[in-house]
Amino acid sequence: MNRNWRPLLLLVVIFIAPLALAFWLYYGSSWRPALRTNHGTLIEPAIPLPALPTAGIPADALRGKWSLVVIGNGQSGCDDACRVALTYARQTWLSLGKLAPRVQRVLLAGEGCCDRDYLRDEHQGLTVAQLPDRAVAMLRAAIPPPHENTIFIVDPLGNLMMRYDVRQDPKGLREDLKNLLELSHIG
Repeated sequence: MNRNWRPLLLLVVIFIAPLALAFWLYYGSSWRPALRTNHGTLIEPAIPLPALPTAGIPADALRGKWSLVVIGNGQSGCDDACRVALTYARQTWLSLGKLAPRVQRVLLAGEGCCDRDYLRDEHQGLTVAQLPDRAVAMLRAAIPPPHENTIFIVDPLGNLMMRYDVRQDPKGLREDLKNLLELSHIG
């Protein structure tokens, strides 16, 4: 081999070989990195939520925007665990800054819900869906537990896709939500 070809061959090996290896790993093998990028629990498969059978809000209230959803229990409405989850959702929503208009906060609760003065004073902008207790029970049965101390993320198509335990570090929900909003072209 001529000496003039050695630098060119060296450049090809240095620059093209890593690219070829990356293409082969991605398209030609079944290996995938084991790192997890989400902080919450991914719900697989995503659960399509039904239209809400309630007066006062549109039936498709969980469509068109990303939603942070808290599910109250049917009888007492919003207990202490529910209030903690609502506060966690509010603080996360406020921390989104310019992305906040793409996200809504929703409380799905039974007929006995809620302390309206508390919700008005502490959670401005919160959508409250007062469902018949029977509908709340059916919704809770369709969604894998736990429901207490939990915030759910619903995508703009109405699919329940992630859950977060509010007793964990709140930064995880914010980071995951920001990633979803930056990568998503819907909602």
